[in-house]
Amino acid sequence: MRDRLVFVATDDGERLAVGLYLPDGDGPFAVLLEALPYRQHDVTASYRSTYERYVADGFAVARLDLRGTGSSSGILHDEYSDVERDDLRTVIEWLAGQPWSSGRVGMFGTSYSGFNALHMAADGVPALGAVVAIYATDDRYTDDVHYAGGVLRAIDLIDYPLYMVAMNALPPVPGVFGPGWRDEWLRRVNDTPPWLLEWITHPLDGPTWRRGSIRLGPGGEGYERMTCPTMLVAGWADGYRNNTFRVIEQYGRHGLPWRLLAGPWVHKSPSTGLPGPHVDDDALIVEFFDEHLRGGAPRTSAPGRVYVRAPGATPQPDLAHQPGTWRDLSGWPPPGLRWRRLQAAPREPGLFDRLVVRGDVGWSAWNSCGGAMPWGQPLDQQADNGRSLCYDWPIVGPDGVGELIGQPVAHLSVQVDRPYGHISVKLCDVAPDGTSALITRGMLDLSHRGVWPVDPDGAVGADVQPVVPGEWMDVAIELESTTWTLVSGHRLRLAVAGSDWPNCWPPPGPLTLTVNPALVLLEVPVVTGLALSAPLPPGDGHSGDDRDGVTWRIEHDVMADETRAITRYGGPYDGARGAKVVDDYRGEAGVSTIDPGDAWVRGTSSYEITWPGEGVGVFAGVVTCRTEATLEVRSDAHAFDVRLELEVSENGEHVARRVWSTSVARLPHGRAWQAAE
Repeated sequence: MRDRLVFVATDDGERLAVGLYLPDGDGPFAVLLEALPYRQHDVTASYRSTYERYVADGFAVARLDLRGTGSSSGILHDEYSDVERDDLRTVIEWLAGQPWSSGRVGMFGTSYSGFNALHMAADGVPALGAVVAIYATDDRYTDDVHYAGGVLRAIDLIDYPLYMVAMNALPPVPGVFGPGWRDEWLRRVNDTPPWLLEWITHPLDGPTWRRGSIRLGPGGEGYERMTCPTMLVAGWADGYRNNTFRVIEQYGRHGLPWRLLAGPWVHKSPSTGLPGPHVDDDALIVEFFDEHLRGGAPRTSAPGRVYVRAPGATPQPDLAHQPGTWRDLSGWPPPGLRWRRLQAAPREPGLFDRLVVRGDVGWSAWNSCGGAMPWGQPLDQQADNGRSLCYDWPIVGPDGVGELIGQPVAHLSVQVDRPYGHISVKLCDVAPDGTSALITRGMLDLSHRGVWPVDPDGAVGADVQPVVPGEWMDVAIELESTTWTLVSGHRLRLAVAGSDWPNCWPPPGPLTLTVNPALVLLEVPVVTGLALSAPLPPGDGHSGDDRDGVTWRIEHDVMADETRAITRYGGPYDGARGAKVVDDYRGEAGVSTIDPGDAWVRGTSSYEITWPGEGVGVFAGVVTCRTEATLEVRSDAHAFDVRLELEVSENGEHVARRVWSTSVARLPHGRAWQAAE
């Protein structure tokens, strides 16, 4: 393998750093592009092993530092911007035109690079022949780390949104960028805005979120824009899975080839991520790109392979193996799908279920978009079930059993005694011994009722609307896409609460939620008749103990009337070119047990990178650069108060400090609220 770094010029004069990994020989080679803001030479230098695997299979690989990140010049004002797509088009066309290139380019990647691979598949770039999106979604508002059913996500604020502030403030690699790296560093520090401020100040769906959303773009355009074959990799313990079935449905509708690998995993490689079984997804990705970029043998088996989870494992944050069965899927919806309608047991008319909303219900479900501890898998749900309104249905054979595949929908008639409120619904499997395993969950800000679910053709429903105290509201809540085996002798449980903390921000002020049990309806997609999949290539398996050096603690402070979630992880590792990296991520989410409107998150993310002296005229001696971002968000019934600080230093000496603060009103909530006022 040969590797080298090149700079590709943009039309506006910036330089994009592209790492090239080429097979031996003159080619021509099909090229696979991964484009990320996560710094190829230090923070994610470990990705090289994947590139080596693809090069060994005869592909050229290109890794791009997005503009304003890593060793590329410029400013990246937000994720998935219009200029990012322009840059990606420039790089794709450059790669296609190289003498060692076949002119056929594919894009691949996990999370961010899966997102922008989908974006470019909709951009109509002639040289782009296929994309693979691993743990990526098609809708940035409904299914990302920012909002859920219109509710601000909480614990996520002290992870990705915060650490990107610190990472985006790191300098270009001096030995890569060359002379002028310090000037470019200062430009980056002074001109790059914190992305999270854009996200938190746009609590309603709109242009900020439609940009980069394949399901519904800024002009109302949808999946009809997709122009090349796509492979999706999804995990049932990951937060980016709701696009799983709707994307392949739309691809089938528009006649485009697709593949799907959907397993039990968290936001980490299927080869190593928990829980198992582990699969060598790289082998399947190579097979896909070989077919669509090099004219390799077409796949003859079903395009979709879906792992249908089953009960039997005790819930735990680092569950090693999830029982289940691999099934083939040839399209969506499958012919054996039927919707089972489950209604709550009859009660005496006029009897309603009431719940005083606590802000700290939901901690046993935790965060749904983490790749390793402390962002673990769900725990036994019994503690949270005990502070929720629960509706149970026994699973009895033969009519009751089957395989749940898709997105269940909960229909409720509810009222609250304040002009606001949230609804959290969790679908659980209750074993005969009482263990309550989380199957899937959903969330809704009641002012967004009628907006979600989005209809199958991608059109957004009604605008947000006011919540009137004491007025009955009929709501439909689409739960997250999942699979589960329904086993006779177990029970399905729908747990209804007014919060899902710390995953989502709790609602304003004290309030009581009332549910009409006579109108509780759960619709469950049950599939029968799917064929067993042929054996999949085994992965490497999980290595190491994710608990080492990690904090994940739930505290209840009786005297302060508070519940807190405490997290910490990070440590030292090696980068490329002799770089030494130390990262540290720590945070706290808290909420009053008296008033859920009184809540907060605070966190700190830092990076320290040391490069050895290299290159005449670049710098002399060792250079250590450090960035630290600190965030605090607090709420009351009326507003979110946000304060963010960034500290930057070189060799222990102060370089820059930036401070941002803002206040975002919670009410009136949206255009309909403003009209009501």
